[in-house]
Amino acid sequence: MNAERLLAHFERISEAPDAIARLRRFILDLAVRGKLVEQDPEDEPAEEWLKILSSRSRKEGPKNQSKQPDSSVDSFIPHPRGWALASFNRVALIRSNLVDPALHPEKPHIAPDCIEGWTAKLMNFQTVGESGVTSPKHLFRPGVILYSKIRPNLAKAAKVDFGGLCSADMYPIESLIDRDYLLKYMTSGLFVEQATAGDNRVAMPKINQAALNQILVPVPPLAEQHRIVAKVDELMALCDQLETGRQVQEEGRERLMAATLQRLNQPAADPASFRQDASFALQVLPSLTTTPAQIKQLRQTILNLAVRGKLVEQDPEDEPAEELSRQISLERKWLVKTGAIPNVKPAVRDPARLMRDLPINWDQVALGDLCKLVTSGSRGWAEYYSETGVGFIRAQNIRFGRLLLGDMACVQLPPNSEGSRTKVEQADLLVVITGAGVTNPALLNQDVGEAYVSQHVGLIRPTDKSLSPWLLLCLMAPAGGRDELVQRAYGSGKPGLNLDNIRSLTIPLPPLAEQHRIVAKVNELMALCDQLEQQLCQADQQRRRLLEAVLAEALGGRLPTAQEESHAAVA
Repeated sequence: MNAERLLAHFERISEAPDAIARLRRFILDLAVRGKLVEQDPEDEPAEEWLKILSSRSRKEGPKNQSKQPDSSVDSFIPHPRGWALASFNRVALIRSNLVDPALHPEKPHIAPDCIEGWTAKLMNFQTVGESGVTSPKHLFRPGVILYSKIRPNLAKAAKVDFGGLCSADMYPIESLIDRDYLLKYMTSGLFVEQATAGDNRVAMPKINQAALNQILVPVPPLAEQHRIVAKVDELMALCDQLETGRQVQEEGRERLMAATLQRLNQPAADPASFRQDASFALQVLPSLTTTPAQIKQLRQTILNLAVRGKLVEQDPEDEPAEELSRQISLERKWLVKTGAIPNVKPAVRDPARLMRDLPINWDQVALGDLCKLVTSGSRGWAEYYSETGVGFIRAQNIRFGRLLLGDMACVQLPPNSEGSRTKVEQADLLVVITGAGVTNPALLNQDVGEAYVSQHVGLIRPTDKSLSPWLLLCLMAPAGGRDELVQRAYGSGKPGLNLDNIRSLTIPLPPLAEQHRIVAKVNELMALCDQLEQQLCQADQQRRRLLEAVLAEALGGRLPTAQEESHAAVA
């Protein structure tokens, strides 16, 4: 297997989640199984010179006495002819030498956090004095491998070519074989699997010196060790190139998408040309979208365009929104006069929230002026939960723009309850007013029978139910009122909303006919976003399955053909 073939093989699936990291580990697994470079029958068998190492190891004392591995482990760690299996203490020496750090303030200090997991990369570190450490540390010499014994599942090992002090939670290790080969093995899956096999501590796995010494190491002939190290370095450099290329590509996409979205969210000097630009952008943005986070941004942009009147054309024949506001006001006055709704004080909008750049036939009003009821659930209903009874909608049933009623609770209606006030009707808007999901809105667009809201849910009932879909868009769009709602919820103290926060919210109001056109267009575009999200998910799954198939086949000694890859991708 050569580097070019391996890279070409993985370019087709490099977009898979963690593909580059998996590729790096895959290369190491091939290397330590003897599948990365060809064996040379002229190489001196590993066992011959391991005998020399064993005599040196015995001189180090009883702790480092070698133990021959059981032949049954050959199936666990397969290795080619000419290789040998050796216990760790036969190929390396653990150099424990605790000293007082106060005596070495200028020396480098290496802690486990200074090593990147799985990559053997040494990151930024400080001197002993700068670190402010006081407990005993290991003194290490140049040329050793530093291994974190408390996090073997993160494969934290790195070589150092300088002397210094390292954490007592690390082992300085002197390699008796090719140091780079041993380091690569210590960051491979074969090594980590053994290091964690006998430890059930999930939070902070740890390996002691005795267990480390008995880990098995597949040892190639010395000349092959050098060839393996050179080939791994070559392939890792290609991985670096692939990773850099992906980063550059993603950064370019991110910049282009961010610039496009920013432009769409800015005021437009020429509404006609802006709408054309917006239409073009919405056509090309899906091709730039590669992550769920970008789809979320795209959804927010669509909502903002909708509530600013930039998503569909205005019809001069539509009845102006001012007339709609007037009719709603008359209807509310009649309901108050007949006692159908309470007479509440007029909502006072924040003058700083005056919306600009709205179409000429639009209006802007307080949310409360469009509603005949803005209320919340009563307290103390928790004790009335039951297996059966009327429905009880809680904050956890409300997601951003969605109502999830699969786990709706039931209550036995308490005596003397305020049923008429907190009972929901179809086309009601619901908003979480306290807790983790505060400000999340949803529309009750289905018949749920008799049901009530909890004290953590605000209930908004428009005077005209046909307004509900539009008002939901406003509560979801940053430019439509959501930004103001969020600011009020998180303005001070514990996150939460009171009813005046909701009633006085500034809402843009188009003519009713245009509302319907906008809602239909938003639904159409959101359905496209759903499809795009599904396609991204399916593509990730296909690439992940293909990646797994490639790794399995390669570790079995054979790379899949292009036809096999195609079958794996659609399986």
